Amino acid sequence: MNILILSCGTRNKIIQYFRASLAGEGKVIAADCSRTAPALYEADRFYVIPRITSPDYLPAVMEICKKEQISGVLSLIDPELSILADAQAELAQIGTKVIGSSAELCKRSLNKWEMFQWLKEHHYPCARTYIDKNEFYRDQSAKLIDYPVFIKPICGSASISIYKAEDRETVDFLFRKADNLMIQEYFDGQEIGADCYIDMLSGEVVSIFTKKKLVMRAGETDKAVSFRDPKLFELVARFAAESGFRAAIDIDIFEKNGVYYISEVNPRFGGGYPHAYACGADFMKLIVNNLKGASNTARIGDYEEDICMMKYNEIQTIRSKE
Repeated sequence: MNILILSCGTRNKIIQYFRASLAGEGKVIAADCSRTAPALYEADRFYVIPRITSPDYLPAVMEICKKEQISGVLSLIDPELSILADAQAELAQIGTKVIGSSAELCKRSLNKWEMFQWLKEHHYPCARTYIDKNEFYRDQSAKLIDYPVFIKPICGSASISIYKAEDRETVDFLFRKADNLMIQEYFDGQEIGADCYIDMLSGEVVSIFTKKKLVMRAGETDKAVSFRDPKLFELVARFAAESGFRAAIDIDIFEKNGVYYISEVNPRFGGGYPHAYACGADFMKLIVNNLKGASNTARIGDYEEDICMMKYNEIQTIRSKE
């Protein structure tokens, strides 16, 4: 059994974890558009491939899957997820399963307005969100929402181009500078991350790990502490079941005044997943089981509580001609 990890970038730990889970039963193949992506050099073999915007991208992925007899393929970046999902049928013909959710769900997750609409229609607590600034101004005048607010792209990831607006002048300025923006209610409560695994065969939520975020940087969690709350597990399990996601997903949640608000969903391994793994939530083992044709048994909240995760920088060196 061989697994292909695309856009591996700096996610060295993900490669390491998969190699440990396969334990000699298969190879981990990594690919990226940059030869200096450090995670490449953790894999058993690696490939440098065209960017996802290139017409040569998908043929390159298909060729690797054929050559390396890939059983399962996944990506670690949001824009690539729907491309893989759209190619599920083609990949299945050569014996490769896409480890992830449907194209519809991947696209919905990338479009924050569509995700907000879905959450609202399904009665999940979520931040008030607007794409019409005049509608926001009306609600602000009616004291249904107040400053500060977040201004962010409707489609985006990694917290790129997100601004905190303290007044109407800033909102007007940002809307003049760019198109396809939205306004979102600002929460000053506790930010929480939930790493979940939804079994690819049974569709059942089999693992949920939650952490309180302590320090954030560039959209990723630098420091966090694990915790358990049955009320939160119930919310996350209901969301995962109703939404239809599969495999690993990462959910951003806010807690304010005892209420949990779902913010965003990344249908992939989150940047803070190593915290979950270190506490005992081994999604790699669950993926390997699914690829072998076996469903996983649910073990919700089966991990160590009150474990603090602290990221730090490492370096990797190679000869430039290698």
